[in-house]
Amino acid sequence: MKKVIATDQTPGVIGPYSQAIEANGMVFVSGQIPLIPATGEMPEGIEAQTRQVFENIKNILAAAGLTMDHVVKTTVLLHDMSLFAGMNEVYATFFEGSFPARAAFAVKSLPKDALVEIECIAVR
Repeated sequence: MKKVIATDQTPGVIGPYSQAIEANGMVFVSGQIPLIPATGEMPEGIEAQTRQVFENIKNILAAAGLTMDHVVKTTVLLHDMSLFAGMNEVYATFFEGSFPARAAFAVKSLPKDALVEIECIAVR
């Protein structure tokens, strides 16, 4: 059985998908781009965009009763691999202790011309 996780503390979805789905104690958070919930605007620069993505992820996890400590896997999509160091610097600040498993890819483009999109899997 699956449960839809949704919050208005994160921008609404822009397509036929859910912010997150919980199934069998696992929460699958859809890829988040750096939209500011209150305005729908996007900050400039990879560091600010990465920070906003993680704030959005934290809000979705909170709606499921979880924290960043529950994250076991992330996938990072970057506009260009030259942005990796800036993303990585901010990424590291959102985790304490052991880091989740991760994959990172450069892609041709991201929704709304974002520089970064991140999805994750968390476990209760």
